[in-house]
Amino acid sequence: MTGFDALRARLVRDYEKKTPGSRRIFRRAEKVMVAGGSHTIRLWRPYPFFTAAAEGARVRDVDGNSYIDYWQGHYANILGHEPRPLRRGLTASLARGAMHTGFEAAGQIELAETLVRALGGRGAKVRFTTSGTLATMYAVMMAQGLTGRDLVLKVGGGWHGASPYLLKGVKFRPGLGFESSESAGLLDDIVRRTLVTRFNDVEDLSRVMAEHGDRLACLIVEPFLGVGGFLAATPEYLETARRLTRERGVILIFDEIISGYRFRPGGVQTFYGIRPDLTTLGKIIGGGHAVAAVVGPRELMDECEHGRGGGARVYFEGGTFSAHAEYMKAGLVMLGELAGRAATLYPRIGALGERLRRGIEEAFAKEGIEARATGDGNAAIPGSSLFMTHFPRRPGLACDRPDDLHDPDRSDLRMREDLLKLALLVNGVNVVHGGGAVSAAHGSKDIAATIAAYAEAARLFRKYLG
Repeated sequence: MTGFDALRARLVRDYEKKTPGSRRIFRRAEKVMVAGGSHTIRLWRPYPFFTAAAEGARVRDVDGNSYIDYWQGHYANILGHEPRPLRRGLTASLARGAMHTGFEAAGQIELAETLVRALGGRGAKVRFTTSGTLATMYAVMMAQGLTGRDLVLKVGGGWHGASPYLLKGVKFRPGLGFESSESAGLLDDIVRRTLVTRFNDVEDLSRVMAEHGDRLACLIVEPFLGVGGFLAATPEYLETARRLTRERGVILIFDEIISGYRFRPGGVQTFYGIRPDLTTLGKIIGGGHAVAAVVGPRELMDECEHGRGGGARVYFEGGTFSAHAEYMKAGLVMLGELAGRAATLYPRIGALGERLRRGIEEAFAKEGIEARATGDGNAAIPGSSLFMTHFPRRPGLACDRPDDLHDPDRSDLRMREDLLKLALLVNGVNVVHGGGAVSAAHGSKDIAATIAAYAEAARLFRKYLG
């Protein structure tokens, strides 16, 4: 048995010992649900814990274990779990009834106005939907419909949800890099028409634009890359993207599902002073509910309007629960709270994020293990509450592009996704991809306890892996 296998076996035993109730529930779930659940990333091995309660920085499972949580509703809960301001703000509307009616309600107008003021400027419009996947899918459909072009350009390592247009170039595969599709069932024609470029690589972006710019409908990019590694775009990269797309008539889409309202009230794009043609938002803007949106100038958004002109239009109709009145109210309360506390909240969680990133690196360095914690701000972004841990296979690896972080020859993904996950769980910390997001509910004691948990993981890694 290798050191890796021995350590994993120990961690599994420790985890199973403290979570017997979750194991029983999971065995039941496996009988009737695909892989035992409804969202693959929640189904870590050997099984996930099942929550009984969540408040602030912590979640408690059915076995009574408490975890400091950094996933925080897939990064949506910037105020922590079940924040009091939202509970207070929603009490009155809940008393009146929160069931879906299927009719228009005025709350969506105020939420749309809030987003327009933060992102769109005068003349911008909004359409709401219920997930980031739908928002990015509709944005790409709009770009193709408006331009009449057939190619889509995205970044290798960029995750934009499960839209067929964008399920390519998410995971790195040896020999293929980010050039493979992510799912069976995708039409070959769609896969071929999705092109992939390198994040923060101005030369590669310029090359693709020169070769394919006249056929490109859009470039979609996260200005702060999420699943790909929590990496900030360089100002030069986004400026080049804006210039080249404008020159070629390509629609520039910023996916701010994760980064929107994470760094300030509004999008991270405002730090760069760059306005894309379309912006997709989600997560935080829903205040814990299923809200996503596409925001863009009137001349683009109006092409979705029923009966506009005599030709085809983009069929962005919305779904059953789009702009649900309770969801809109929750979003308004959340964004109002963030606006009122922005001067202190964002610097505070940014400072805690910095302390956590440096503490993680120092904990592993003390045990002689190479580790990098990404998520830092840059020349444009003053601070960041996001963090992700990586284990480079050689000292001094740059760790500034998804290729560095997801190529198994350059970074040990099994150590991060398997060993580190379990090592932190048995020590009362829950992360995803080795990290997550600091919320306003996390305090100095939580950060200290988290760094201590990483230090214990580092000690185990040194003992078993040498």
